[in-house]
Amino acid sequence: MATTADDTGPRAPKASRLRKEQGILAEAENHFAQFGFEGASLESIAAAIGISRHNLLYYFPSKEALYQRVLDDVLTQWLEGMEALSHSDDPQQALRRYIRAKLQYSRMRPQGAKVFTKEVIAGAPRYGTAIAERVGPLLKTEVRTFERWAREGRIAKVNFTHLMFIIWSVTQAYAEQEAQFALLLGKPALTERDYNNAEELIVRMVLSALGPGATA
Repeated sequence: MATTADDTGPRAPKASRLRKEQGILAEAENHFAQFGFEGASLESIAAAIGISRHNLLYYFPSKEALYQRVLDDVLTQWLEGMEALSHSDDPQQALRRYIRAKLQYSRMRPQGAKVFTKEVIAGAPRYGTAIAERVGPLLKTEVRTFERWAREGRIAKVNFTHLMFIIWSVTQAYAEQEAQFALLLGKPALTERDYNNAEELIVRMVLSALGPGATA
């Protein structure tokens, strides 16, 4: 059957634009992770992918817009595991999956994790509202899930908000301090086995805190 212009015309430009945007976002993530918002420049980001600053501004109208988009993408992926946590009726399996997802995020997207951390350490001057609006309600939902599990006798009652903070901190460290950990282990980079070992230990620590006899 013959293909009309209407069938194919709009698709190629859209796919091309998406590829270009993704290339810009990936390079911007690297630059913001290394230099922070103030230190990164549109010129250097554009030059790294072989386009002009003017061309980059066609896709993202300002450095602020590009930075916001990078953080939006990072936070969306970061929140994925949290959304799944409250839909499980098995605390042990849910926590294992969540911790695994957080470590895999740190392993596969360390630069994104660093961008997010830099913003938060600076007091979140450009992204604080988004963090409060997106993370805050979801955190409350997860805490309610933990509280339900505790009422049902499945886990011990502890400070669940701080439990989440601890999980975030320890898994995030495998992105922020990966180079230091690798250096101390005498290797160029952490391996899959290292992340698996970390997962097993973190899971054991968390489940021990939530097991029978644990107290707040």
